[in-house]
Amino acid sequence: MKIFYTGFADEAGQSIDVQIKVTKELGWNYIELRNIDGVNITDISQEKFENVYNKLANEGIKVNCFGSAVANWAKDPRKDEDFQKSIDELNRAIPRMKKMGTKLIRGMSFAILKDVKDNHKLDKEILKKLKYLVDMCKDAKIIYGHENCMNYFSQSYNHMEQLINNIDSDAFKIIFDTGNPVFSDNRMGKQPYDKQKSWEVYKLLKDYIYHVHIKDCIYLNETQGIFPNAKYTFPGEGGGCVKKIIKDLLKSGYNRGISIEPHMTIVFHKQNNNSNNKELNYKNYIEYGTKLMKLVSTIKDVI
Repeated sequence: MKIFYTGFADEAGQSIDVQIKVTKELGWNYIELRNIDGVNITDISQEKFENVYNKLANEGIKVNCFGSAVANWAKDPRKDEDFQKSIDELNRAIPRMKKMGTKLIRGMSFAILKDVKDNHKLDKEILKKLKYLVDMCKDAKIIYGHENCMNYFSQSYNHMEQLINNIDSDAFKIIFDTGNPVFSDNRMGKQPYDKQKSWEVYKLLKDYIYHVHIKDCIYLNETQGIFPNAKYTFPGEGGGCVKKIIKDLLKSGYNRGISIEPHMTIVFHKQNNNSNNKELNYKNYIEYGTKLMKLVSTIKDVI
């Protein structure tokens, strides 16, 4: 199997019609489903899901991954209701994934607790919950892809090592995002923490990477919220080591999906975005995907 391109097409448009259109314009056969009309694919009604399924099937577009909010950065690992919400989201996702022939779901490991550090009891509790979710995926013959985003076991190199050393299952893999380390603290030692480095995170997780998100950015400053400010760029123009990582992936025989998540005009975890500028969002997604394909082609020519 050769590498294939895919992406979070909800950054090009909210409706499934626009998401299909932009995917086909890029010449791609895959899409990474996240939100439809502002609602996650695990939360839309069954009627709407059937509509989405039929439109994708009619156009020959396959879904390589469900970009769910299971155990994501907005869910407190200490709250039973947040754990149950993730279980419910996964239970809704599984039959939909089976119908679409999708084997991978993006999940995380709950929120980073800013006031908690080196809490081994909490580590064990979160690992137990994560193993439960992974076992659900194993029973359903799908893969739980843990993204290195703003979540508990992505908050430091030590936490990442603990994660991959403690979740031993064929149903557990890593979804590696090139841009997330650029603005993420490496919560080791004393504050102020250094930021993570994309190449270092990549090397640490490399043997477990199943799918790749291409995002690139330059860290700007901290905020009062979960996510710092960053200037999002085209691939290879920020601090995400995109060229170096893609080159190493290809040399290592990587042959699965490369997914774009531009964030240049829309950032879903921020209120201030250009969600109403439909033309800008669409054009940016096309340009981003085109630049990525050209970048990969150039790298292939020299390896």
